[in-house]
Amino acid sequence: MKVKIITHEKVVFDGEADEIIAKSTEGEFGILENHVPCMKVLDICVAKIILNGEVKLFTVMGGVLQFKDNEALILTDIAECSDEIDCDRARSALARAEERLADAKAEADAKRAEAAKARALARLKASMKQ
Repeated sequence: MKVKIITHEKVVFDGEADEIIAKSTEGEFGILENHVPCMKVLDICVAKIILNGEVKLFTVMGGVLQFKDNEALILTDIAECSDEIDCDRARSALARAEERLADAKAEADAKRAEAAKARALARLKASMKQ
């Protein structure tokens, strides 16, 4: 099946896959060839694109996945291939987010810090599975 991961800035991935595994706001899911058409609201996650047993990992920072006619389209604000992730930067972002959570005074600050933490953890998870 055909898979495209697209952000506002670029096409992050355009290729074939035997299987897609990602996480929606309702939980983790998988899609195989000839899956019924579907649309999923994506959570911050590590998306796996599997072809001939080879796994490619991508961080996906929310967005939507549409699957129809053996074509998957992931539209997201931010997506990164695991081999492009700066682990030091992700660790620093995680530390900053945890610091903000420790002394967050307003609920809005806590929500932003939680989102930053989730993004940093997704990046680290994807980069460590290479």
